[in-house]
Amino acid sequence: MVTVEELREMDCSVLKRLMNREENSGGAGGSHGAVGLLSGGKCLLLDCRPFLAHSAGYIRGSVNVRCNTIVRRRAKGSVSLEQILPAEEVRARLRSGLYSAVIVYDERSPRAESLREDSTVSLVVQALRRNAERTDICLLKGGYERFSSEYPEFCSKTKALAALPPALPPSTAESLDVGCSSCGTPLHDQGGPVEILPFLYLGSAYHAARRDMLDTLGITALLNVSSDCPNHFEGHYQYKCIPVEDNHKADISSWFMEAIEYIDAVKDCRGRVLVHCQAGISRSATICLAYLMMKKRVRLEEAFEFVKQRRSIISPNFSFMGQLLQFESQVLATSCAAEAARPSGPLRERGKATPTPTSQFVFSFPVSVGVHAAPSSLPYLHSPITTSPSC
Repeated sequence: MVTVEELREMDCSVLKRLMNREENSGGAGGSHGAVGLLSGGKCLLLDCRPFLAHSAGYIRGSVNVRCNTIVRRRAKGSVSLEQILPAEEVRARLRSGLYSAVIVYDERSPRAESLREDSTVSLVVQALRRNAERTDICLLKGGYERFSSEYPEFCSKTKALAALPPALPPSTAESLDVGCSSCGTPLHDQGGPVEILPFLYLGSAYHAARRDMLDTLGITALLNVSSDCPNHFEGHYQYKCIPVEDNHKADISSWFMEAIEYIDAVKDCRGRVLVHCQAGISRSATICLAYLMMKKRVRLEEAFEFVKQRRSIISPNFSFMGQLLQFESQVLATSCAAEAARPSGPLRERGKATPTPTSQFVFSFPVSVGVHAAPSSLPYLHSPITTSPSC
């Protein structure tokens, strides 16, 4: 059990004052919980909720720990920093004692003495205790639920498509759909492109033909998952085409890695990519699902519900679902093999200089300031998906 002696508690009001002081200090990128130089040391804020919950909303500046089903099952009561914190610079700073404190939170954060031994918070705290003995650890009382309720201005939530120009008249829309006449989903059902991740959007050929929508969202590149939808603005955006038909004979899985690499390339250039097919229902949704599974190491069922909550009409065809299930087994097997082969922390970090921290990982506060039900996930829809067994 995590006892009070091992894990102190911090009120939401204290964290709010510290973050507010950081913003008022004029530190770089204050609105993003960036690095500042207050009178105390630097603090790391760890979000111990599932990836889906973190993606829906999180406290600014926090880092989402990686403690999914695979990690927890393999951990058997003990996880390493490499398993829960993919960022090497964060691990290096923790081991070097360069963080004065770490604040951990989950959805509701019960008192320390009531935490279950196998809870994500407990596993994370145990890993921190083994690797960062000089660092104070605090539990945010009330967790994200209370903090976001009391101080929403210090939280980031998934952006909804807002303030888009009104839909074009039918005659104009029809002229835009030339060469893509098989887009069968009614425009009023399609809405606008939806944000899957801050750099990844999902939509239809109609959305891809709306430069006003693309510019409003800050889209810089498009991934066209079709063989017949035109690229309307090749002089203005970067394009990549994946010529796959929406039928049961199409092999879309052979394009997964190429699509994932393209999305990552756009992300690395600080751009945003719209993945689309004709209706934004089957092919483009399949690519987005594959990306989430590969990069976030989540199961197909988790990825499916995550995307479906953002675009309810997604429905990859039966063959594509089978290919995604096969891809899931490959992703999970790769993840398990990588974790089993990963060397211990000190061995990996030995001889490395401590990197300069990036602003998204840390904000500062005076550590002299006094500190003193199971996490809920996003509401899940019923899904008929059967996933492969975990390793």
